[in-house]
Amino acid sequence: MAGMADLTVSLFLLVGIVVFSEVARRTALYLFPKRNWIIYVLELISTFQLCACTHELKLLAEVGGLEPQIGLTLTFLISVVHGFSFHGAICTPTGTLEQLCRGTLTRGCALTRITCQLIAAVVARSVMPHVWALALSDLHTQHSLTGFKCTNSPVNAPLLSAAAVELSCAFVMHAAASNLEKVEEKYQVPAIAAVITTLVYA
Repeated sequence: MAGMADLTVSLFLLVGIVVFSEVARRTALYLFPKRNWIIYVLELISTFQLCACTHELKLLAEVGGLEPQIGLTLTFLISVVHGFSFHGAICTPTGTLEQLCRGTLTRGCALTRITCQLIAAVVARSVMPHVWALALSDLHTQHSLTGFKCTNSPVNAPLLSAAAVELSCAFVMHAAASNLEKVEEKYQVPAIAAVITTLVYA
């Protein structure tokens, strides 16, 4: 069970990841303004932020046994932070393919974005074990001793049932995103964060 010290360290780590990513984004935008390819740099940085934070939250939930209420609160808060900080990055292949199908992205742009997303995901997966190896908390130390292996399978249901659940969640998520124009702009990110949190709870 994750103690208050473990939770505090993880919160500081999440903040550190977001701050590092935001500094990198602002630096890139400052050094290379009005460059067409800057969106791909933002895609790399933002997807790294998303994946690195997700790894830490997953560790808290699986290894730390985080209480559901705290887990859902963190999910909502970090989703809001992601939404306000991504600067136009999509960060998921499914979201990119959806925009391609709608005609808002060209094939080349979509392919490049997805490539950036996959590279960033691999980098985040490679970097986080090195961060955990620093043993900043007892939770990180415990995870290091297990060789950074997940304790639970993410799929706790028959394959077809799990696939149906994933498809249902994806449908709800994209349906919500498609209707965002009906929501006042300042509430759009919290609305999506609320949908994500609800799906995690479900």
